[in-house]
Amino acid sequence: MRSRRDLLKSAVLGGGAGVVAATALGSLGPEAAFATTSGPDLEPGAPDPDFAEGRIRSIKDNTLLVLGSNAVFHRIRVVDGTSLWKLGPVPFDQAKPGDGLYARGVRMPDGELAAESVWLNIVNIKGHITNIKDQTLHLDHHGKEVLCHVVAGKSVAIRSDAPPSEDLSMLKVSQHVQILGAWRPDTNEVDIATVFSPH
Repeated sequence: MRSRRDLLKSAVLGGGAGVVAATALGSLGPEAAFATTSGPDLEPGAPDPDFAEGRIRSIKDNTLLVLGSNAVFHRIRVVDGTSLWKLGPVPFDQAKPGDGLYARGVRMPDGELAAESVWLNIVNIKGHITNIKDQTLHLDHHGKEVLCHVVAGKSVAIRSDAPPSEDLSMLKVSQHVQILGAWRPDTNEVDIATVFSPH
């Protein structure tokens, strides 16, 4: 059976017929964006050639031109087999200039990254709740306020080892939480995917 990576390479080299959000190959959940997946051939601290991050500057056909936080440009190709996440699985047309992203995939000989997964505007922040009002959590994150919006049908809470629940009423002011969500570019606002609560 061909691996996902082989399929991505062949999709790029063969031109890739169309662009889809996820395929039978399976999409990666948002937690995977922050997983350490450096291969055994990488020295500690060396950049992972199969990873890119930054903000989308422009989009042409199925290629994202991304400026990384280290001022390096990346060309990221989205092909059949690429999964895209923006608070949930989304089609390619949800990627917009200005979006931040993390991407993992296969580096091609010309330097382009054939994306396996692209996470748009994903954030992973910790802090304590200072206020809860109108389906919004006010989070103190290192002294800065972040407004975290509960999104019906999307946002869930996970408390200790309990299964995910759409009931966020257990969250309390002054409680320390970790929030995985989608940033609203150029604001201090986040749409909540998951709130992790230690107790």
